[in-house]
Amino acid sequence: MTIRALILATTLGMATLSPLAHASQPATASSMAMLTDGEVRKIDPSAGKITIKHGPIQHMDMPGMTMVFTARDKALLDKVKVGDRIRFMVSHEDGKMLVTEIQPAS
Repeated sequence: MTIRALILATTLGMATLSPLAHASQPATASSMAMLTDGEVRKIDPSAGKITIKHGPIQHMDMPGMTMVFTARDKALLDKVKVGDRIRFMVSHEDGKMLVTEIQPAS
């Protein structure tokens, strides 16, 4: 393996691991910017589902709408009730839209 190939492989490996290193760090201004405003419309705790009327989800290039999400952790649903104004984080994993964080809107 040449030095150039070794440097390239190392750089690519570090770039691949970079999101894992940041996942355990506390929320920053950029991660806070990824939170979306919404209103809880329905909660199905047994199915782990929450229906949210939300504004645009910027990091997914998705317009505002009302849709059903799956909670990554059902305990997130204990924090809210129908009608609550929230800020939430959503990710797309294994073909599902998962709510990974819910905060009360200020």
